[in-house]
Amino acid sequence: MWAGEFGKAYVARNCDADERSGAFHHDLCQRLGVRTVLEVGCNIGLNLTQIDHDASIDSYGIDIGGEALQRARERLNRVRLSQACAYQLPFDDGAFDLVFTCGVLIHLPPSDLSTALREIARVSRRYVWCGEYASDEPTEMPYRGMNGALFKRDFGQAYKEAVPELLEIDRGFLAKGETPFDDLTWWLFDRTES
Repeated sequence: MWAGEFGKAYVARNCDADERSGAFHHDLCQRLGVRTVLEVGCNIGLNLTQIDHDASIDSYGIDIGGEALQRARERLNRVRLSQACAYQLPFDDGAFDLVFTCGVLIHLPPSDLSTALREIARVSRRYVWCGEYASDEPTEMPYRGMNGALFKRDFGQAYKEAVPELLEIDRGFLAKGETPFDDLTWWLFDRTES
């Protein structure tokens, strides 16, 4: 779905999105002392825009959509971009200080979610961050007229179940209108404190 016409329409909508999300993620990297970072599902690279300007951080992004990556390459200079999916990341175990997703896990089918969470944790040396639409109970929502494309849940709990060695160390909310995000709950995990 994301690699086809539906994904191309998503890319087109994102081209006018707020780039301030890049400042949020750069600040997160600075606060955590991150020197290597991977965004899973980077789309056109909005969340990596400020990290791209920081030579002290080796930055990577993967996405399943070829057109999204083409747009990301036009926007970013230093970030290393690859076409890949969250279920099979082309990196060694513990390759990154921080691995993050933002509005990506909500689009994974519930039956495949644990596979992606374990893979994301596998390539993280220390931190995992996710910002997603949350719900106390798993809830499927229609998305752009499609079923099976958006699933809200408690992603913090999903990580705890899929990757017990991760410890939740922080959580917050990014309100639409007050931030460049769209009412996202976020979770930060640290593997070294567990």
